[in-house]
Amino acid sequence: MTASPARTLARTAAAGLALSSPYWLPRALVSLRVRVFAKVNGPEGVVVPNEQVGPERFAELYAHPAANGRSKGAGLSDLFWYWLSPGPEVHQEHLEPGPRYDAVARTTSAILAGTSAELSAVAARCAARVLDERLPVRGAGGGRPSGGVALVRLRDLMMPVWAEFFYELVFREPCPPHARRLIVDNAEDVVNSLKNTRLRHMRRRTRLTRYLLRRLAAGEVPHELPAALGTARDRAHYLQGTFFNTAVVQMSEAMAHLLLVLARRQDIQRRLAEHPDDDGYLGNVMNETLRMYPLFGIAHRITGADIDLGEGASYPAGTVLCFDYPAYHATGHQDPEVFDPGRWERLSTKDAHHIPFGVAANRPCPAWRLSPLVMRAVTRKMLGRFTLYSSVSHTRSIPHRAPCLLVRRERPLPRHLVVAALAALRVRDRWEDVGRSVLQFVLGTWMVVDARRLGLTRTWFATHDTQGCPLPSAEPPGCPRHR
Repeated sequence: MTASPARTLARTAAAGLALSSPYWLPRALVSLRVRVFAKVNGPEGVVVPNEQVGPERFAELYAHPAANGRSKGAGLSDLFWYWLSPGPEVHQEHLEPGPRYDAVARTTSAILAGTSAELSAVAARCAARVLDERLPVRGAGGGRPSGGVALVRLRDLMMPVWAEFFYELVFREPCPPHARRLIVDNAEDVVNSLKNTRLRHMRRRTRLTRYLLRRLAAGEVPHELPAALGTARDRAHYLQGTFFNTAVVQMSEAMAHLLLVLARRQDIQRRLAEHPDDDGYLGNVMNETLRMYPLFGIAHRITGADIDLGEGASYPAGTVLCFDYPAYHATGHQDPEVFDPGRWERLSTKDAHHIPFGVAANRPCPAWRLSPLVMRAVTRKMLGRFTLYSSVSHTRSIPHRAPCLLVRRERPLPRHLVVAALAALRVRDRWEDVGRSVLQFVLGTWMVVDARRLGLTRTWFATHDTQGCPLPSAEPPGCPRHR
């Protein structure tokens, strides 16, 4: 029986809508997810830059001494504590200002310390070990040669590199395979929940906590940890949160961004591969990568006192200030949407709108010195072995984990195979984005509601002061309140 014109039209429209979904559905769901988050969490605070505080005064407000609170009093903190559990109350990134934060920050700096040569050598060694294991020239035991081609997700490839690197800094010994697995499982679980692509699995995280507790009990951590972290569990959570959550995740994401830039821009990759010692050009590429794809989207601070910058920029104590890194990085540059490493031949990072590691006066990233050094070392190891190709989308949140084709330099692929592979990657990425956006909407909504229900920061600060001690009604003897 012949279908009616109306039914045929409806079927055609439905088919067109389905086939075009990669072009509109992900954006629509991201927008909806943002509205859901705002509805559940309430107003997210004052986003800067804005009409009162433009980009030229962004750093002034960010560096203000009263913009010093981190967790207490912000609805956003409940969500971040939820994602970073266990132990968010001792995570350096979320400690309130005061003696405890100062002590923890000093310890972190001491653990990350080392000469440029030493740190670069450790990073290069860890990268070489992981790459040789994951992508060997020959099969295990020296058997059949590999095909010389591998399809990887760059963030996944980088995770074990940084797991080994930070393990060596913390324990001052090579990382055994079982410890690396625990660290990678933990870090992947944290970042996947942050990206709303998986629910958090606390059992995976607590396995690493138990491992760290055993090492601490055996006296196998060769660093003096802060006395302000009064229990072994606090110290284990500090190591886990600072080094094996945030450090591993952030460095893996930074390298995924950098390598994806190179995979999508063969001219830049070729120049770096041909001139591996050109630190200046590699530095420019890294600066431009972190400008366009900053690791932080929004960094929030809670004002501990009134702030009045004049000209209508006045914020009472308790205001949640949300510093928008991508928006700030997009100002003060000619053609900010264009990836142009050459702009850094004319610009100084000190004078440009460029704060990839925060501002020095307000809790900067403790790895601001280390990160560029070790990223250079790992990039050279990658480019020395492989040519990278990719045609996938590149966004700041990089939820697809950066799919990339790696081809051994000594065994290049014919041009037609590269073109075919890039076309297939592009199509797969488009359709993966559809399913992923639906998943992110569903899981993200569930987690933000669950975090609101648990109210981790509200519960903690109802019984503890800002230095982690129980409030007077429940304070045990000898609490290291102000050590």
